[in-house]
Amino acid sequence: MAQKALTHFATRPKTVEQRIAAGKALRNKHPISELGDYTPSPKRVDPLAVLEAQGKTRLPDLVPIRYARMLTSPFAFLRGAAAIMAADLAFKDKSTGIKVQACGDMHVANFGLFASAERKLILVSMILMKRFLVPGNGI
Repeated sequence: MAQKALTHFATRPKTVEQRIAAGKALRNKHPISELGDYTPSPKRVDPLAVLEAQGKTRLPDLVPIRYARMLTSPFAFLRGAAAIMAADLAFKDKSTGIKVQACGDMHVANFGLFASAERKLILVSMILMKRFLVPGNGI
């Protein structure tokens, strides 16, 4: 795994032109008009089952408090629903190949700007919990 990480940093990044061409190819494969359509996959995991599975890994006395907080508004529900979002993306039948960081608590206060070794700014999520990498699915 360490060798793979070193290879990643040793390879030249794609040029702007290559990234634009890749984006246009994805847009041809998945037009923007498709992106707003949502039809649950037949393989979709029941959202309540996802929450119940998470509840088994938490302190039992705090699970009802979590659910009560999630019930207060759609925004509050989404803050606690990163695993549901990840499951929905994981079973999406169409895939762009774009990796998605699903997090239910994404707002401006939870981002930070850092400088990379290449002296470029990087926008980073400061949330280390309730975050799921969903490989290969971007729509």
